[in-house]
Amino acid sequence: MAKLLQLIKNFLVTLKFITKGSRWYYGWLAFLLFLITSGILSYIKQIDQGMILTNMRDQVSWGLYISNFTFLVGVAAAAVLLVIPAYLYNFKPIKEIVLFGEMLAITAIIMCLLFIVADLGRPERAWHILPIIGAMHFPDSLLAWDVVVLNGYLIINSIVVFYVLYRLSIGKDYKMSVIWPIVVISIPWAISIHTVTAFLYNGLSARPFWNASILAPRFIASALCSGPALMLIIFQIVRKASSIEIADTAIFKIAELIAYAMGINLFLFGAEVFKEFYSGSVHLAPMEYLYFGLHGHSSLVIWMWLALIFNITAFILFLRPKTRENFFTLNLACALIITGVYIEKGMGLIIPGFIPSVLGEIYEYGPSGIEKSITVGIWAAGALVFTLFLKFALPVYTGQLRFKTLGSHSEE
Repeated sequence: MAKLLQLIKNFLVTLKFITKGSRWYYGWLAFLLFLITSGILSYIKQIDQGMILTNMRDQVSWGLYISNFTFLVGVAAAAVLLVIPAYLYNFKPIKEIVLFGEMLAITAIIMCLLFIVADLGRPERAWHILPIIGAMHFPDSLLAWDVVVLNGYLIINSIVVFYVLYRLSIGKDYKMSVIWPIVVISIPWAISIHTVTAFLYNGLSARPFWNASILAPRFIASALCSGPALMLIIFQIVRKASSIEIADTAIFKIAELIAYAMGINLFLFGAEVFKEFYSGSVHLAPMEYLYFGLHGHSSLVIWMWLALIFNITAFILFLRPKTRENFFTLNLACALIITGVYIEKGMGLIIPGFIPSVLGEIYEYGPSGIEKSITVGIWAAGALVFTLFLKFALPVYTGQLRFKTLGSHSEE
C-alpha cells in the first residue's frame, strides 16, 4: 500500500509540470480551450434541438463526424509503422521516438470515440451496447467488434506508454520481457482496428460503393501514409520546442516507409478505378459522382481531383531521396498527403456510399455550421490531450525529473 501511495505521489509530482510553460504555451492552451468551449456549446445545442441541426438526412445519414472518425482510426493504426522497426528490429533512431507515436495513437482513439458520441442522436443510450449492463451481441455484431478493437487498442497503448515512462522516471530502461508480449499483440491489433472499420462499410450490402474486398487493404495503406506524415510534422515541432534529440535518420527512414505505403495505396486506387469504369455496371454511379458529377450534382468533384493531385505529388516527393531528405519538400509532401488522404478517406468515402440512394435519389450533403464547430472542437480537444501528454512525458523522457526509488523523494 505504501508503494502504491508513493507511486501516486510521484505521478502527481510529474503532473505539476503540465502547469509550467512559456507565454506561447499558455496562449496555445487558451486558444484550444476557446475552440473546445465553442464545440461544447454547439454540441449542447445539437443535443437540445436534435440532429436536424446537422445537414445529415435519411438519404445521407453519415457525414462529417464519421468521415473524421474513419480518418483518425487510420492515424491511430499508423503507430504500427514505428512499433515494428523500433521493437522488432531494434532500430535505435526510431526506438527513441516510438513513445510519441504511441501517445498520438492514444490521442487519435480518444478523438475517434468523441466523434462517435457526436454522431449519436441519443448518446445516453450508448450503454445498450456495453457488455454486462447492455446487450453487446458479440461476436455477431460488427459494431461490437469495433467497440472491442478500439478500446482494446487504447488500453494496449496506454499500458506501454505509462510503463515506459514509469521505468524512465526511476532511471531504468524498460524490460523487453514486459514490453514484448504487448508489442506482439499490438501489431495485429493495430491492423485490426482499421480492418474492422472497413468491414463496417463492407457489411452494408445496399451500398455497392463500399462492397469492395479491396477496401480494408486500401484503408491500411492510406493509414500508413497519412498517420506517419502527421507524426513527422509533430516530431519536428517537438524537436524545436524541447531539448529532445530526434535524429534526421529516424525522420528520413519514416519518410521512406511512407513512400512504399503511398505506392501501394495508389496502386489499389488504380485497381478500384479500373474495376468500376471498365465494367461500366450500374454500380459505377457513386464513383462517377465523385470524379465527374452525376445528373448535374458535382459538389465533391473539385475536392476529389485535388486530393488525387495532392496524393500523386506527395508520392513523387517521398519517392525521390533528394526531395524526401530536404525538409522543405518533405514537409510539403507531408501536408499534401495528410490533406489528400483526409479528403479521399473522409467525405470522399462516406458521401458517395449514399449516392444515389436505394430509391435513386441524389441528396448533396454539406456539413452545417454546427457540425463544423463540433468537429473543430474535437480536433482542438485532441490537440490539447496530446499537448498535455507531451508536457507530462517530456520531463521524464529528458531526465529532468527522476525518482531515486519508489519510496524516495523526487529530484528535479
